[in-house]
Amino acid sequence: MPRAIAAREACAAKAMKSLTGRKSWTDKLRAPARVAIKPAPMDIAGMRKGEVMLVPTPALIDAFMRELPAGRHVGVREMRRELASRHGAEVTCPIYTGYHVRTVAEAAYEALQRGEAEDRITPFWRVLDLDSPTTSRLACGAEFVRERRAREGLPERSGG
Repeated sequence: MPRAIAAREACAAKAMKSLTGRKSWTDKLRAPARVAIKPAPMDIAGMRKGEVMLVPTPALIDAFMRELPAGRHVGVREMRRELASRHGAEVTCPIYTGYHVRTVAEAAYEALQRGEAEDRITPFWRVLDLDSPTTSRLACGAEFVRERRAREGLPERSGG
């Protein structure tokens, strides 16, 4: 069996397993949530305690990723800076951003598994690359990300 087909089948099986007995990633993406602005509670990931911090929602992360045109990479750190700027904050919470980036990516892959056209799902591979820690935990696997980035002329690794 060709490697690409085996990888797709393994990804599909992994995704289906994640759907059983738990709230789906799509449900998590669609759950009502509000963006919050509040003081950062601690020093972490380049953020200082007391800075004005944006607490993003899954929908906010999804919308940002959907804005990115094919062939453009924006890393998670750059996305956090841009979102903070757009919302009048100094920083964006790295913890919630990490959770929500994964939620968006997994929900996009669930949609693909349900038959949604690839050009209609959130292009999370424009934010996640092979160096992103989240990529190795995705149901679709790193090969999926590698293939999509290659199609768009993006390097496997962004170097930052």
